[in-house]
Formats: sequence, structure tokens, C-alpha cells
Amino acid sequence: MQESADVVVIGFGAAGACAAIEAASGGADVLVLDRFAGGGATAASGGVVYAGGGTSVQREAGVTDTPDAMAAYLRLEVGDAVTPATLRAFVDGSAESIEWLKKQGVPFEGSVCPTKTSYPTNDYYLYYSGSERSLSADPAPRGHRAKGPGTSGKVLYARLAESAARAGARVLPQTRVTALTSEDGRVTGVECRTLAEASAWARFRYRLLGKYAAKPGLYVPALRRMLTKRAERIERLHGKTVTITARRGVVIAAGGFVANREMLRDHAPAYRGGLPLGTSGDDGSGIRLGQSVGGAVGAMDKVSAWRFITPPSALLEGVLVNERGDRICDESRYGAAIGHELITHHGGKGWLLIDEQGVRAARAQARSQSLWFQYLQVRYLLKVARVSGKTLAEAARKAGVDADGLARTLAAYNAADTDPLGKPADLVRPLTTGPFSLIDVSIRPSTGYPCPMLTLGGLRVDETTGQVLREDGFGAVSGVIDGLYAAGRSAVGLCSESYVSGLSLADCVFSGRRAGQSLAVPMGDSLAHG
Repeated sequence: MQESADVVVIGFGAAGACAAIEAASGGADVLVLDRFAGGGATAASGGVVYAGGGTSVQREAGVTDTPDAMAAYLRLEVGDAVTPATLRAFVDGSAESIEWLKKQGVPFEGSVCPTKTSYPTNDYYLYYSGSERSLSADPAPRGHRAKGPGTSGKVLYARLAESAARAGARVLPQTRVTALTSEDGRVTGVECRTLAEASAWARFRYRLLGKYAAKPGLYVPALRRMLTKRAERIERLHGKTVTITARRGVVIAAGGFVANREMLRDHAPAYRGGLPLGTSGDDGSGIRLGQSVGGAVGAMDKVSAWRFITPPSALLEGVLVNERGDRICDESRYGAAIGHELITHHGGKGWLLIDEQGVRAARAQARSQSLWFQYLQVRYLLKVARVSGKTLAEAARKAGVDADGLARTLAAYNAADTDPLGKPADLVRPLTTGPFSLIDVSIRPSTGYPCPMLTLGGLRVDETTGQVLREDGFGAVSGVIDGLYAAGRSAVGLCSESYVSGLSLADCVFSGRRAGQSLAVPMGDSLAHG
């Protein structure tokens, strides 16, 4: 079996779909390959796109925002993951990116969530998805959630997939890319194993295994590993080897490597205790494909670990401490910032100190501020993870926290006129009403309170075209690899230094479109399509 296309896209999540849409809309014959049925981590995500600078959705909500304000905040989060010019290009094109997504059919709505939360309920679709209120002089809600019930990534993905089909992109599911082909240093196509000609029964079983490995396998990694092994057996027994020629280029958009325990151990061993946020396809295979032809990688040690303490919002009034009783950080920071502090500076251990007033307020808010999965977490935090004592010392003893250190920390917190760590004033109040409680928010394997994680590093790319950079064998870069592009979490991008909700999907759109536009057929060219 031989196949060919102008552009071959590996992976059909947000990045792959955006690359396919732009390349196909630009006149290229596009073939998208996906190991399962498409969607990847995008379909399992919250469907949040980080955008601002005055989007139509922000204007609908009456929110004032400027590109300068957005850029100033993102510089703190993005660091040197990309150049200042690339960050500015992303920011200046942010409002247009939302309009482009709307043209593809992605629905948004300007209903602003009134509380700080890890993810809004189905009443709200615009929210403060990062640490803007703590770090920015001009904060604005920039988390644009696709409108849909529950975790709405499935809505975002479905609309992009439909748009790719309308643009003329062909999709070959149940196809696993095993190697890149190259000639004279240029990538010319791929070799893959496909079930396209397998029996209907084999394809049906494979489809079910992929579906359940994604969810509920997302929440039960052991189940996902078991189902993935069965899928691999079907690939071996029923798959057929195919060589596909890419006349213009190949785009790797196959996700990160959070599902690859060996790669995590090699690159980010401190992050093995979390819940891998992704699918079986996030096994690093796309990154390894790029490396196999000399592709350079970067930020492979960067992992986002989410330790959310909201909802309910009342918990933000608490004080986050380590086992010495010392305060860890501003409690209103984004969950990945809290997770980073816990893992890198405190051995993954932490407790949230709240008083009786806070417990009562949290209980009262629990249902109204939570989706079902968040409500389960709230119950775990308030019932299972919490110890209390009539005195601060008693609570500290039960939790295993140094009582003297905790007393000093609370006294300083209660006495401060403004929070020295930058927590917004409306979230600060003295904790004085006993009994006192300490909620264990330590990072460890836990069904009731998992710590979702995703990898942020990948193949290094030219930030103008999305072409994969070539590694010279000594850790330096020596030009680009002709015919090879990368996007999304297979590549180093905007969120490769630190992550806030929506920045990865926004980067998937940004980098996916960039690769697709680079591979579109120039005006006046004509290509013979096979």
C-alpha cells in the first residue's frame, strides 16, 4: 500500500487540526494520521484558550484589556521559552485567533466567572485562568472556555475536526507512525502501521480500547496502561505497514510524553507522582521521531503539576505552609505555580491552614461553585485530608507540622496590613476563629486528590516557520531540518517555561496554524496530487 500527499500531519488534536486547516485552505493536499480516532489530549481537556488584548468575547463581557497588559503578564509566565518577538506576535494576534476559531465553528461566550477557580461551572465561560490578579498591574480574565457542558475540550476538538474536513483534509485514523523517511537530509514522508485494511471486528475493538484508555483511563493510569497494551497487540497482529510520501513536508503534532514513564524518569524524575494528563498517544513518540532525524529538543525537564485548592473560593483565604510551618506562596496563584513550589522547594509536602469561618464558608460554596469532579475533590479535602484542633498547636500536632513555626507564620499573616507575598486584598482576612484546620495538599498518588501533570518540552523549532531545528551533536543548533515541522506539545512553545490554563491550547492553535501556513501552496504553484 502506497500513499502520498503534499502535507502529512502526525496527530489530530488541536495542533494537528489547525495545521491541517491552514495547509488545506492554502491549497495543499493534506493527509492527517492519528493513532486512535483523533482528539488526543485536546478532546479530554477543559477546552480553554488563553487569549486577550481585547477579544470580541472580552468586549461582549464588558472586560477592558490591551495587548500591552497581556504581554506584560505573559512575559512573567513565558520567560525565555520563546523570543520576545514571538511572544509579541502571539499577543498581537490573540484577538484574531479567537475570531479564526469562531469561524471554524468553536463557540465562545462572554459570561465572566465572579470567583477565582480552577475551572468555572457551566454558567461561566470567561475567567481568570492564571495568576493575573496576583502578578499583573492590569489584570483581565483571559481564559476563553469553549461553550459546552462539562469539560468542553470535546466541543473545541469536534469543531476543528469538522473544519479540517470541510477544508479538504483527509484523515486516516488507527494509524501509528513508526519512522520518518528522508533523503539527502530532507524528510520525505513517514512509515506507519495502519488498521485501515484490518477486519471490522479488529477496528471496532481497537476503537473501544482507545476510547476507554482516554476516559476513564485518564483518571486511572493503570487501566490506561492495560488497555494500551491490548491496543498494541491488535496493531501487531492486524496492522499493515504503509509508506506515505510527503511532497511538501511532515508536521509532528503528536502531543507530549507524560504517558511515557521512562522518558519522565530520564528528564523529570521529580514529577512521577502525579496523574498523567493526556492520552496513550502522549508517549513521546512524536518527539522521538523528530530526534531520529537529528531534531533538537528543549525544556524536557519542564512539567506542569497542578495543585488546585479551589473551588471553593473560600479556601483562598487560607495560609499554605510546609512542615516547618513556613508559608509557601500566595495561595491565589495558579495551581501549576503552587505545584511547582511544592515539588521544587518543599519536597511535595504542604498544608492549607484555615479557621472555622473558612470551613463553614467552603462547605456553603461547595456545590454552587463546583462541577461534579470538583465537588468530589472538595469533599475529599474537607473530610479526608483535613485534621482539626481546638487550638492551633493541636491541629499542628495532628498534621505533623511544627507548631511554633506555624504560630509565628499565622501571627505575621494576621498582623500584616498588605500581604507580603502579593495575595489580593479581597482574599486576605485574619484567621482567628477556632477550631483550626490543616488540609493536607501534599503531592502524592491519590484517587481522591490527584495532581494532574503534563509535559511542556519537545522539539525545538524555528519560531517563524515551525520547522524543526537540527542538533549538531554537541548540543548546539545547526539550521533546520528540511521538510519537518512540529507544533503543540510535541514542540517547545509559549507554555514551555510555565503553564496557565488555556496557554497550551492557545499555543496549539498558534503553532499549528504557523506550520500549516508555512506548508500552504504558494500562489501560482500547481502540484500534482497523488
